Amino acid sequence: MESSPADVPKHPRPVHRMTRQMVGCRVCALLALCVVVALSACGADGALGGESARARADDAVLRPVVSAVEAEPARAPEAPRIVVLGDSLTAGLGLPADLSFPARLQAMLDEAGYPLEVVNAGVSGDTSAGGLRRLEWSLEGDVRVLVLALGANDGLRGLSVDEMKANLAEIIQTAQARGAAVLLTGMEAPPNFGSIYTTDFRAAFRDLAEQYDTAFVPFLLDGVAGVAELNQADEMHPNAEGASMVADLLWPALEPLLAGGAVP
Repeated sequence: MESSPADVPKHPRPVHRMTRQMVGCRVCALLALCVVVALSACGADGALGGESARARADDAVLRPVVSAVEAEPARAPEAPRIVVLGDSLTAGLGLPADLSFPARLQAMLDEAGYPLEVVNAGVSGDTSAGGLRRLEWSLEGDVRVLVLALGANDGLRGLSVDEMKANLAEIIQTAQARGAAVLLTGMEAPPNFGSIYTTDFRAAFRDLAEQYDTAFVPFLLDGVAGVAELNQADEMHPNAEGASMVADLLWPALEPLLAGGAVP
């Protein structure tokens, strides 16, 4: 679940902002042309006698400007969002983007008629600390639900359980303070760090769910991990069928949040 610089997504520049800038440039250029035409008309007809000619010229130039502005289509309000904050399991490493489990959740929302946009905020190799560092831009927009799916890489690296727990707690607190419901997904640590680490690691997610009263799925890969036909060749990342099963696992915990007020 390691990452490379190419795995880290850049925050996209909204298309509608570019559209406004292009229209603004066209308006400025046309207004400048209006001034030139008006001054030319004044020089030809005289300071007083050129009023009617100047008015006709202004009308001829400004009419396309007004039409261009009025013709810009009205944009629908930004859809409320569900953000899935995670690592390569969320990003869908090794899968086409439309087969990741967040994409499957989007299809399920569409089928159920929920007007929500799922944002895949998964970054390969990310730990709980990495997720916390990029939390601010991950929560941009009208975020109604945060699906928190971090911790796998903390466990793989044997990182401090207390530090992971503190990072996840800060993420949950920040999301809840902004009015977003949280669905926390647990993860399992590999056994090579010993039974105490494995037990403490598992308990950290349960404790957080109880402390902050979040929706909770104890293990993100329940029913998928260790099943060869549901995973890719690396035996760590779900294949398309496995990713679909992850979405199916999350849905019963997610849908009550939507019915409980996350949807306008």
